[in-house]
Amino acid sequence: MRPSAGKAFKSASKSHVGMVRQVNEDACLELPENGLWVVADGMGGHAAGDYVSSLIVDSLRGIAAGRSLDEYVAALHSDLLRVNAAVREETANRGVTMMGSTVVVLVARDLRGMCLWAGDSRLYRLRDGKLDSISRDHSYVQDLQDSGLLSEAEARVHPRANIVTRAIGVEAQLNLAMVELLLVPGDSYLLCSDGLTKTVEDDEIREVLNHDDPGEIASSLVSLGLMRGAPDNITVVVVKVPS
Repeated sequence: MRPSAGKAFKSASKSHVGMVRQVNEDACLELPENGLWVVADGMGGHAAGDYVSSLIVDSLRGIAAGRSLDEYVAALHSDLLRVNAAVREETANRGVTMMGSTVVVLVARDLRGMCLWAGDSRLYRLRDGKLDSISRDHSYVQDLQDSGLLSEAEARVHPRANIVTRAIGVEAQLNLAMVELLLVPGDSYLLCSDGLTKTVEDDEIREVLNHDDPGEIASSLVSLGLMRGAPDNITVVVVKVPS
């Protein structure tokens, strides 16, 4: 999809199992021609988490881009509700306690955008050297931070830091958060799983996102996480709005 003056979005993605896990339960999607980028972080283990994250990505890939941003977002939203119901049914069929996945989605058409998410996978925006988190974690520790009971540093090492309060497949009714965005030429966007944000600081993310090439940025961010021991899977998608 073309944001301005015939220049297309540039993007790149990279995913790594990390240094501890045996299976990569993350999945990502890069469809710049549709203006669609997705990261999903599966939960449940034993081939459950990667099943859900892959189901999300494969399903969203098949949605037609539609005539307008609003039409496309509505179709993606409906599909995620359908996937949520399908995961709930599969969980019951397998007789397991829980299967699920976070999801964060960036959709863009011209210079309008929309972020949809559930869980603690994040969307960041770098604009004029300032890094902002567009999404807000749906997590146990984020709720404690919002209540003033926990600092950001304490949240990182909290024993329940991996507990999310919203995700695909967890509740019968999926509650997706949505934020509308105005894109500005030169913006950089980062979608990532918590495997990155639990090992790499925001200041480091800002510094790396300042670079020009999305592929190099994605590789550098994953490498930073790996150098810190990468106890979880790490997945990043980098999107550049052309100047």
